Amino acid sequence: MAKPREKILEIKELKRHFKVDRKNVLKAVDGLTFDIYKGETFGLVGESGCGKSTAGRTIMGLYQATDGEVSFKGASVHAKKSKKQLKEITRSMQMIFQDPYASLNPRMTVKDIIAEGIDIHGLAKTKRERDDRVIELLETVGLNAEHANRYPHEFSGGQRQRIGIARALAVDPDFIVADEPISALDVSIQAQVVNLLKKLQKERGLTYLFIAHDLSMVKHISDRVGVMYLGNMVEISTSNDLYEEPLHPYTQALLSAIPMADPQVERTRERIILEGDVPSPINPPSGCPFRTRCPMAMEICSKAEPQFIEHKKDHWVACHLYGDKR
Repeated sequence: MAKPREKILEIKELKRHFKVDRKNVLKAVDGLTFDIYKGETFGLVGESGCGKSTAGRTIMGLYQATDGEVSFKGASVHAKKSKKQLKEITRSMQMIFQDPYASLNPRMTVKDIIAEGIDIHGLAKTKRERDDRVIELLETVGLNAEHANRYPHEFSGGQRQRIGIARALAVDPDFIVADEPISALDVSIQAQVVNLLKKLQKERGLTYLFIAHDLSMVKHISDRVGVMYLGNMVEISTSNDLYEEPLHPYTQALLSAIPMADPQVERTRERIILEGDVPSPINPPSGCPFRTRCPMAMEICSKAEPQFIEHKKDHWVACHLYGDKR
């Protein structure tokens, strides 16, 4: 019998709302439920503004959850903690940010940027040990010892993102949220960074939440993929299953937009064009959040929110086309 996979992260009905003014609330994340298993890469995709990055930051504890819960190795991320407990959880969970130009302090040397976590958690007993650890981390991400005393402005975008990865690795985390880590980089550099992340995962047994809007890159790195729309999860499946047989009309539209390498296939395949704009998360539609743009919308879609059901093994979907139509 196969050994059950170990859950490293459990997210239940997670909400993160922002008060805009006295009357209005922006529902950036509005009830996410999913698990992440030890050693896997969970890809989180969707259009810009759907709440992916807010979800990642709330899972990390950078934003306090409005409702719901996030459990990391059985411990609540958002519960009140002692300084010691907080240090333990922040050491185990790290983040790689989207913008390599804004996420590194321009006044600090690369050595001090990478060593910040080492200093906070007391992971080096001497200055020599600290310096050796920084050099080892630089070499791990494809940079070298000479880079340690330079400043962020002396590096390209791809090199800065490698420094960001080295900083995340400095405290030996178990879980890393990679928030669109390649979207600000040249296409030629993107694959290098993704391959580096895969290599590090293999060597160090890391677990990733990989947030992106580039579906082709997500397929390359992810074991399972969750698709978000307007703060809600609409589909979760294994990477292969999602790309071969997408169930939700939104996922089908996203995948139809990926260019194909074969010109014959590219000419003949049908492209699904979504009508209208993404509704405002301040005033989302009633019922199914996707119904105002869905080519298959039915009467029930405006009245009832679809249940998130397991339509087939390990393939979950929130759509009235599947399951009980009431």
